[in-house]
Amino acid sequence: MSAPTRSDAADEGGPDAAGARSAGEAHDEPMWLSPLEQRAWRAFVSVSLVVTAELETDLMARHRLSLGEYGVLVSLSESEDRRERMTELALELGLSPSGLTRRLDRLVRAGFVARESCPTDRRAVYAVLTEAGLEKLERAAPDHVAGVRRLVIDRLDRYQLAELADVLEQVRAGCPGSDAG
Repeated sequence: MSAPTRSDAADEGGPDAAGARSAGEAHDEPMWLSPLEQRAWRAFVSVSLVVTAELETDLMARHRLSLGEYGVLVSLSESEDRRERMTELALELGLSPSGLTRRLDRLVRAGFVARESCPTDRRAVYAVLTEAGLEKLERAAPDHVAGVRRLVIDRLDRYQLAELADVLEQVRAGCPGSDAG
């Protein structure tokens, strides 16, 4: 049996019978998702899982890179001098410092990234994209972009892409750790 919907709660004199509660309002009973809300949430979760799994599989099969490792290479390639403080890179990628360290370990062993001390702050360490890392990224990027196009971009028209970007940016802005939220 599925969880009750908002309309079920309203039919039973629940919170919707007297009007919707604000998202931050304290309450004893959960504010169940309406059928539309549930459909949107499940579609978001499903597409996130399927698309990232497919992109991960493609990158691993073709380039022996995880999607997370690819993200590190992209971030560093877009940084000034292809280097970034580890603390800033961790924040950018949504990782803890130890999570970033684990992700970088394989990239360092492979020669794609180097760790360098900061000359002005002994506590700071930089992650630096090496030439080998840039070459790896340049080989992987066309396949990754082709996958993104195949799975998402080419399935939507320009209006839908703009709407998708607006909606996801709005959701992200409300999340903890967002610059806008």
